Amino acid sequence: MTPAPKTQLAGITDSKFQSKILLVEDDKMLADMYITKFSKEGLQVMRAEDGAKGLEVAKREKPDLVLLDIIMPKLDGFAVLKELKSDPNMSNTHILLLTNLGQSEDVEKGRELGADDYFIKANHTPAEIVEKVKYILTKRMQKE
Repeated sequence: MTPAPKTQLAGITDSKFQSKILLVEDDKMLADMYITKFSKEGLQVMRAEDGAKGLEVAKREKPDLVLLDIIMPKLDGFAVLKELKSDPNMSNTHILLLTNLGQSEDVEKGRELGADDYFIKANHTPAEIVEKVKYILTKRMQKE
């Protein structure tokens, strides 16, 4: 009996594909829901509950993608985004903002600081976010 591949991602099956996602989210219930969704897709998810820990974990683990809330204790998501984008070791990391801040100036600030995308939590289901992440990681894998 052949073991099942570790990850099936948007039609691509590769047992060596090990994408790491860092979820920086202070709402435990929401974080747990996203972790469950991503885990069901075979993706490895790490969580940090505040911006300072998110920055520390991102620099140590070098995830393929960071889902980053903006309003968090210790260090807000904009500060984390700015720091990560200025770090040459993080240049290949995709950073998606996932927040309740929906004002156009917040979206613009996120994009100016280098966010790859900006999602307003109330406007997107967790399933939609998972699909977007899978799409980004699939594109990345095809480039490598």
